[in-house]
Amino acid sequence: MKHSVRNYLIFAAAAVFVLSVAALAASPPMNVRGTIAQVDGNTIDIKESDGGVAKIHLADNAKIVSVAKASLSDIKPGSFIGTAATPGTDGKLQAIEIHIFPESMRGTGEGNRAWDLTPKSSMTNGTVAQKSNKVKNNKVNSVEGNDVTVNFNGGTKIVTVTSDTKVVTLVPGDRSELKPNAKIFIPAATRTPDGALEANRVTVGNDGIPPPM
Repeated sequence: MKHSVRNYLIFAAAAVFVLSVAALAASPPMNVRGTIAQVDGNTIDIKESDGGVAKIHLADNAKIVSVAKASLSDIKPGSFIGTAATPGTDGKLQAIEIHIFPESMRGTGEGNRAWDLTPKSSMTNGTVAQKSNKVKNNKVNSVEGNDVTVNFNGGTKIVTVTSDTKVVTLVPGDRSELKPNAKIFIPAATRTPDGALEANRVTVGNDGIPPPM
């Protein structure tokens, strides 16, 4: 009887372990925002924006991208951009931020999806194709009331840019930029069996400009 109980307990514990590992493996990717607290090789400890702490394991080949200051005049027809936005009362999307991708990152995350920057926000990555009456000298010609048409595989979104919209450009970075107190954004981190998070791409702030996405 004792052996039966012991075997049952061992089996139950093993089942719980397997289910726990399966649950971790099935966890959806998550975005991480915060400030680097410590860097130890491929492991980064992050003080999250919501007050929590996250431990991130970087892949050996993780892509490091940093942000640089940009303006609306840098957004041209044909630019590949990402924009976090919320729905406006007129049905158009109101841009919270726009990040301009370098040509080497064209196609990254192309499409439109729900986003977690603010309630009801979405992320649209695509190619700018503005109407001729909104363009002067092939550039966005003002801040207020500009409608940016973003084309992506499977659709189009019109995003209104305002004076509050943050605009940055993404530039190639390296691991030397990953240091304590740097602002950081990690998209689509995945949960590993040990409970940590794994990432293959990092966006880090530079010159006092935090990643706005």
